[in-house]
Amino acid sequence: MNDLVRQHTALSEKDLEWLHLLVSEWQLLSDLSFADLVLWVPTRDGTRYVSVAQMRPNTGPTSYQDDMVGHLVPRGRRPMLDVAHDEARIVREGDPEWREEVPVRVESIPVSREGRVLGVIARNTNLLTVRTPSRLELTYLQSASDLAQMIAAGAFPFPDQQVDMDASPRVGDGLIRLDADGFVQYASPNALSAYHRLGLAVDLVGHHLGRTTAELAPSHGPVDEALAKVASGWAPREFEVEGEECVIQGRAIPLKPKGPRIGSLVLLRDVTELRRRERELITKDATIREIHHRVKNNLQTVAALLRLQARRIDSHTGREALEEAVRRVGSIAIVHETLSQTLDERVEFDEIADRVLAMVAEIAPGKVTGRRAGRFGVLEAEIATPLSMVLTELLQNALEHGFRTGEHGTVEVSAVRGGSPKEARLLVTVQDDGVGLPDGFDPKRAGNLGLQIVRTLVEGELNGTFDMVPAPERGTQVLLDIPVRAEKPPLPSR
Repeated sequence: MNDLVRQHTALSEKDLEWLHLLVSEWQLLSDLSFADLVLWVPTRDGTRYVSVAQMRPNTGPTSYQDDMVGHLVPRGRRPMLDVAHDEARIVREGDPEWREEVPVRVESIPVSREGRVLGVIARNTNLLTVRTPSRLELTYLQSASDLAQMIAAGAFPFPDQQVDMDASPRVGDGLIRLDADGFVQYASPNALSAYHRLGLAVDLVGHHLGRTTAELAPSHGPVDEALAKVASGWAPREFEVEGEECVIQGRAIPLKPKGPRIGSLVLLRDVTELRRRERELITKDATIREIHHRVKNNLQTVAALLRLQARRIDSHTGREALEEAVRRVGSIAIVHETLSQTLDERVEFDEIADRVLAMVAEIAPGKVTGRRAGRFGVLEAEIATPLSMVLTELLQNALEHGFRTGEHGTVEVSAVRGGSPKEARLLVTVQDDGVGLPDGFDPKRAGNLGLQIVRTLVEGELNGTFDMVPAPERGTQVLLDIPVRAEKPPLPSR
């Protein structure tokens, strides 16, 4: 719609926003009318109309088998469009049109905003299945007529009430028509069933919906008064009513076809199962976060015990081994701490990398500077945990073996994400400007326990590649190539 409006018409961005708001709501008009809707907007030179949006009803057969969006028709070919646009009124005159041996009643509804007509909705009703309408269908049609008049007057849709139609109740879910005082004139079978599940034992017709709803809902003091007002349809609002065994979602739509409010529509649907599943997911997410939090606490306890043990050991080699174990445990604890603060199993790894750098730099405070370049981005937990251990081992190895006693230097960790969305890869480089590799050093075979851990994690768990080479100028360069998933932002923290 954006492209068509900007290419063919002279409407402003504010006008386009109004059309978007209308299109987000007009499924309601289509379902109440049992009719197809096509939105026509005059072109910039005023000689033609372009169709920019189309909607088919869920409640009846369609009148258009083909997609109408993008069609252009000259002014004069469809006189009802001209009259509705020029005179700013709903046009219902004329005989039915025949389309592929199907009679179709065509009506035109002007779309107004701030006293200007932006376009015209062509409402097309398939008459092939016309029969004596039921009370339900009569209520639908009367409500559709009221909404059409509100659109023509610029009173619908409601400017500050953007509605997600995928999440809001629809006409077929349940409909209640109220009079101006909030008393029920008609309740569809689905709407009546929803209120029976809330605990209503009688028919709704003739009852004040707001007061009845407040009585059925559990008592929450002042909330009941607000609920009674909203459920009475005084303003365009969405609400939920939670009973003992069910949850009903509602949406109130005031009807003002000629200015003053003559009544309201209330759309309803039973969302009990949906809310139950949401609560299960929330409980599950909370449990997973709590598990990560407890694992982090347990790992920190283990690290503290190892640190105490290291202080009691006289052997320098034994003390260093325990301190290395403390850092390995600490790197895993950092990942679990980050996971405990998110709503999914993905983490921003840049923060983890910075904390690992700071933790390992404690080995040689003031002598070696650590820094990060590039972005790791968002990583899955199954990648973040082993990668944090790999970084810990590589940084620890560089600080301990890359510099002679008393030397000052730099260790840089850089990360680049590349490849296609289906085969994304993370390229990590750990480079120091120290003494470099010994002669004849083979990173695939030689090395201490730390490098053995790196090889095992990179090649075994991360399905990546690992190599150590002399840096271009001085020192050592470690190269990691790891397959990852395409980056998506993690869900917000708690």
